[in-house]
Amino acid sequence: MAAQKIIIACGSPAAGKTSIMTHYIKSEIEQGKRVCAAKIDCLSSKDDMVYKNLGIPTVLGLSNDICPDHFLAVNLEEIVQWSAIKNADTLVIETAGLCHRCAPATDKTIAVCVLDCVTSIKVPEKIGPILTTCDIMLITKSDMVSQAETEVFYHNAKKLNERADIIEVNGITGAGVQYLQAIIDKIPPIESITGDNLRYSMPSAICSYCVGEKRIGNAFQKGIVTKMRCDDV
Repeated sequence: MAAQKIIIACGSPAAGKTSIMTHYIKSEIEQGKRVCAAKIDCLSSKDDMVYKNLGIPTVLGLSNDICPDHFLAVNLEEIVQWSAIKNADTLVIETAGLCHRCAPATDKTIAVCVLDCVTSIKVPEKIGPILTTCDIMLITKSDMVSQAETEVFYHNAKKLNERADIIEVNGITGAGVQYLQAIIDKIPPIESITGDNLRYSMPSAICSYCVGEKRIGNAFQKGIVTKMRCDDV
């Protein structure tokens, strides 16, 4: 299989993942690179059309009844093989942002975490493993908050992952994408994803509700069920 760079971009909904990856892909195309894109979402998505409009091979995966990160892990090998058949130099995979319990990237892939600094300066600590295990943090919408808020946001993000590169990027204009491209250019491509390891474990999700149960109550709960204590604290 031909060697390629595999980028997995994740982050909260509406953080700017698609916009930033679009600017990045345009820069890659301008340099003569062959790029493929995959969009993983839950029930529906039109983001795949954004990538298709760039004139690159694109696939859309909808996880429907299961977690999109589980869905990506199950389908990652096939997505990478499809991209290799297309002779891609770079494969961009954008995943849906949901509970932030796990991280969809693997050890060999390039993990990009997109953070929206408009939401709250406390967002970094709530993002979880997608931030703590990522290679590159992209901060968006910093032009919409004060300089002080931006610096606090940077500090909160960096203390959770000191090794990651952190870049301020404008999803509308694409400013800052050149720094992202410079970092990724230094990372060598890989030839296979088979046997690679996820950076963080997936949650245990084997209970009666996982297979369609809707009724509430102990009598209807089977499998891995974790009960909380409701005593006064």
